[in-house]
Amino acid sequence: MAEVRKKSSNINPLAVSPSEGARLAGVGRTKFYEALGRGEIASFKFGARRLIRVAAIEDWLRRREALAREGR
Repeated sequence: MAEVRKKSSNINPLAVSPSEGARLAGVGRTKFYEALGRGEIASFKFGARRLIRVAAIEDWLRRREALAREGR
């Protein structure tokens, strides 16, 4: 039974809450919420919860990295 729990805890989520998204991205919650508000990071509501696909966070970070390389 312990092995079943161990395997299930290694599942990578497809979508996360804004707080978890900020943690995954390594940025503060305030800056992450600001980026969400500006539409820089795609998100959606599921019931009362706001969710962000991990892929959307990765895309946002890639765009931010490209802007940094360009000197913006």
